[in-house]
Amino acid sequence: MTSKSVSTALTLYRARTLTLEQAATVGGCSTAQLEESARAFAPASGQSPADD
Repeated sequence: MTSKSVSTALTLYRARTLTLEQAATVGGCSTAQLEESARAFAPASGQSPADD
């Protein structure tokens, strides 16, 4: 799991291109690890990209 692969996976997941499971596979990590990374890089405003 590299930061670049996780970043790419998060981008694709947030764009709703991939499911969480697919994004975890792309990122080379578990869904739990990807969720943790997503929370760490969540927007500071408290809004998720889906709220746009």
